[in-house]
Amino acid sequence: MTSASPSNSGAPQRFPVVVVGAGPAGLTIGNILRAAGVDCLVLEVETREFIEQRPRAGVIEEWAVRGLQRRGLADTLLERAQLHTECEFRFAGERFRFAYGELTGQHHFVYPQPLLVTDLVREYADVRGGEIRFGVQDIELHDLETPRPSVSYTDAGTGERQLVGCEFVAGCDGARGVTRTVLPESTTIARHDYGIGWLALLAEAPPSSDCVLFGIHPNGFAGHMARSPEVTRYYLECPPGDDPENWPQDRVWAELQQRLGADGTPPLTEGRLIEKRVLDMHNYVVEPMTFGRLFLAGDSAHLTAPIAAKGMNLALHDAFLLGDALVAYLGKDDGSGLDGYSEACLRRVWDYQEFSQWLSEVYHGTSSGDEYRAGTTFARLRRLFTSPAAAAAFAEQYLGTAATY
Repeated sequence: MTSASPSNSGAPQRFPVVVVGAGPAGLTIGNILRAAGVDCLVLEVETREFIEQRPRAGVIEEWAVRGLQRRGLADTLLERAQLHTECEFRFAGERFRFAYGELTGQHHFVYPQPLLVTDLVREYADVRGGEIRFGVQDIELHDLETPRPSVSYTDAGTGERQLVGCEFVAGCDGARGVTRTVLPESTTIARHDYGIGWLALLAEAPPSSDCVLFGIHPNGFAGHMARSPEVTRYYLECPPGDDPENWPQDRVWAELQQRLGADGTPPLTEGRLIEKRVLDMHNYVVEPMTFGRLFLAGDSAHLTAPIAAKGMNLALHDAFLLGDALVAYLGKDDGSGLDGYSEACLRRVWDYQEFSQWLSEVYHGTSSGDEYRAGTTFARLRRLFTSPAAAAAFAEQYLGTAATY
């Protein structure tokens, strides 16, 4: 919530920037600030152990990795990540390999988000000496429309209320975080519900392919994404709000084998399911991404369903722009980056939203029960593998190189 600063608190601590949320966006912003000699405080409601193990996305676009690399944040990633240059569509009983690396000279990095968060929090807290407080409760934001905002919270160890003065707040705590609750009524939140669910699975099984697989099937979409040499992420289209208990292991593997099957391909390597949850596919975009001295980043500002694997990449894009803009303002009194922050972020956000919507039609058209949508799905797929122009356009969007800044 937002309010005037508590009058009964003692003299507050002060930091130029308070970052709420220790995900990829918040930790990247914190690291950019610390590298420039700017003090900041990161507040996180979960424990360090939790955020370093929380299962999330794993596909990072090359431009995002290069952005991390320029800021000294990609050493471990570059040593350990898998490189992917191709993906494969499987439909109508056949397989179609798409070599986007050959078309663009670029590739994806496969590096699970928990590993990236572990790298970022270690660099921020242990190497760069940044202040971070885990397990905090009841965060409140105060005086955001003044030059002297503040943040209060309950300390996890002492149970006491703490007040921190600052110049700016970076809201990186997701859709359910406190920073989304303080937005004024004039804020626009555009939403889109795809009307489908995905059963998200992690299997203790080595990848069954050297690339990402997309299964386009009348029973529903299926996806295969490597996470490590021992673990594979799978997705199965299902009804929204479905109960994961409706999907026992035998049923899961039977559907995966059918939806991802194609002539000339071996069966998938099966293994124990170690995660099983249903994701309802929806998107939202907050405009503008600022309110007074509050700047939103990552899922606080926008959500892109995992249809196109864009969420973590957008969070990093926001963090690069906001971190650099805060450094410019606090170090050089240059406010141009902050003034243009929301507009610059939203150009890429809407590019990725549009691509996600386009790709959703490819994934889900044949299972919709609508003959027209099924027909247009196959037209799009045929064009992708027969038209060099269509292939080049898809590769640019898939890699994020076509997005405008």
